[in-house]
Parts: sequence; structure tokens; C-alpha cells
Amino acid sequence: MNRPLDLIVFGATGFTGRLVAEYLQASQRSGLYRDLRWALAGRSLARLQAVRNEIGGPEDLPLIATDATDATALAALARQTRVVITTVGPYQLHGEPLLAACAAAGTDYVDLCGEPGWMATMIERHHATAQASGARIVFSCGFDSVPFDLGVLFLQTEAHRRFGAPLPRVHGLVRVMKGGFSGGTAASLMATMEAMGRNPALARTMADPFALTPGFTGPSQPDSPEAQFDKLAHGWTAPFVMAAINTKNVHRSNALRGHAYGSDFIYTEREFKGSGDVGEGRARRAARTTRIQNALLAFAPTRALIRRFVLPQSGQGPSASERKNGRYELLFVGQAADGSLLRAVVKGDRDPGYGSTCKMISESALCLLRDVDPKATPGGVWTPAAALGLALVDRLRARAGLSFEIEH
Repeated sequence: MNRPLDLIVFGATGFTGRLVAEYLQASQRSGLYRDLRWALAGRSLARLQAVRNEIGGPEDLPLIATDATDATALAALARQTRVVITTVGPYQLHGEPLLAACAAAGTDYVDLCGEPGWMATMIERHHATAQASGARIVFSCGFDSVPFDLGVLFLQTEAHRRFGAPLPRVHGLVRVMKGGFSGGTAASLMATMEAMGRNPALARTMADPFALTPGFTGPSQPDSPEAQFDKLAHGWTAPFVMAAINTKNVHRSNALRGHAYGSDFIYTEREFKGSGDVGEGRARRAARTTRIQNALLAFAPTRALIRRFVLPQSGQGPSASERKNGRYELLFVGQAADGSLLRAVVKGDRDPGYGSTCKMISESALCLLRDVDPKATPGGVWTPAAALGLALVDRLRARAGLSFEIEH
């Protein structure tokens, strides 16, 4: 593909987009990606110039002023580059014009989307176009859902090596999460709640773990809003807010990989709260808090107050110190057909919503550019595990502060 640019960061003037640009510039300055031809894109040329100055970018780093609603300008943008990183969300409000432009132009695309209803619609509308053009559209390349999707892949790869067969059941458990979610994730959740109010069918999509695998429905997937004791992990668990998106991506990865985990694969995802009476108490309190939060979010006045007083405003987010001091740890426990257990742990060295996410989406785009053969991963709408696989695991280990290990 002969194009003037390798990569464009769309939304570079937003908080997360600026972090992505900062990461890429620092990597290039270190010599890691010296030959990368890239550009910053966003609505305001003046703000793009300010971002370029803030990250120490050279004067010849291209700037592209483009509005997310201008289909003609987005088509021109997509034709200039091999891959686009977009951090402009909520995607259900702002995302389709750019995705459509990339699908039509044969341009690879990665985003941070955690909005299953929109993703399901985009698969229906643009998967065939992307297949025809060769564009590889990869959703959810941040904390949702890279460490979860790749954590399951990593565990299942080891299961094949040890047992010669996949694990028919895997439990994903959040053991540590310091730093929380991004404002974009919260804004996407609010937009989804409002969309569900307008379209009751979206509620069924959100509840369906196979909503992103059109034409396939697997076995019933256990889920509960209550505290539960996990027999595989030997501890108490509570609902995890991101499970609604991560589980759908895991099942789509399985389907795209030819049901490598089995057509009867079961996956659950929850927060691990510990063992004994202490763990049970924590799990019950967390489950109760989640129920109250969900009830409050169902009311439009509550969402308006949260937007005004709780969510970060445009361009705002945690300090560099807060991002650096965050971390997360995820446990994946699988049970083989003979009852044998296998455990894997994924750890990240920055706060999940910003510090780690900006590295994950950057390396996902670079993995598409440099590591993934288009013949092996042709055009279409993909997930991180299905499109990028263990090549992304290697990148994240080497450059992004993540670890993937089997726990004994």
C-alpha cells in the first residue's frame, strides 16, 4: 500500500489522544520507531499545533484539521494513511463516519470502543465492505478489551500446549485495579444507557454474550448480579462493570479463530474480592453498590448530574503521577475436561484507563502495521486476539509494561 503516511492519530487534542501522541513521539525520539511516518488529526489546527509543541514533536510532524462529521474530509484522511487510531468517542455518537471511510478506503483502523450495540451495528453495516477493501477494523484496543481478550488467548494457547485441547471453561477475575476507568469509558456507558431508553432492543443486545457473533449462539453463560463464590479461584466475587463488553469480544475472538476454544466455550468475568468471611463481605458490599449504581444510572437526571459534576471535562484527566502509580492485575482460571486447572495472570504497570490504554492502542496499531500479514488477517471487523494474537502479547510485554505469565 503506497501512501504518504503510516499512521494518523485522530482525536489528538483530546486527553487520551494526546497521551497516544506523546507515547508515539517518545518512542520515535528513542529510536524505536524512527522511520514511522505519522500525523495528528483533530477539529482545530491551533489545538493540534499546541499538542505538537507539548509532546516535543518536530515542526514537520503533519497536522490534519478534520471534523468527525465531515464525510468528504474523512475519506481524504483515510486515503492518506495505512492505519488510523481514533480516540474520539462515544463512538455511537461520533464514530461511524470515520469507520466507514476507513472500510471503504482499505485503511486499517483501531479504536477504544466499549459500546457493544454500536459495534454490532458496525459489523452488520461495514464488515463486508472492509472484507472487499482489505481494511482491518479492530475494536476495543484499550483496557477494554485487550488484557482480557489476550489473557484468554494466552491461557488457551498454553492449554493446547499442555493438554492438546482447549479449556471449555475460563473465569476472568479482576484481582487489582488501581486508577479506574477513563472518562471516555464512563461517557460511553452513559450514552449506551440513554440509547437503551430510546431502543429497548439494545437492552437485549447488551445482555447477549453472543451479540458480536452473528449467526452463532453458544451455551448459556453463567452470570449473576449477586456475590458468588468461585470454586475455580477459591474466593468470593462480585459483578464487574466491563464484563458486558469483554465477554462479547472474547466470544467473537473465539468465533473468528474458528472456535479454537470450542463451540461450547463458557467464559465469565467478575471482580475477585478474596476468600473467607472478609472476601464474602467485600463481595456482598460490592454487588449491592453495583445494583444501586445501575438503578441510579437508569434515571436521566442522575446521568445529567454525573456528566456535569463527576466526569472529566474535555481534555481533562488524571495527573502524570496518578497515571504512573496506577496498576492492574487480572487472573484467568481455566478448567480442562479432566478437571485440571490452569491459571494465567496479566499485569499492567499504569492506571488502566489512561496510562496503560494509550500504550495498548498504540502498539495495536503498530502491530497491524508491522507484524500481521494481511493474508493471515484479511479485511473485516476484528477483535484484538483474533487479528493481532500473540504478536500483540509480545509487543505489550516488550514495550508497554504488561506481563503475561502462567501462575503456579
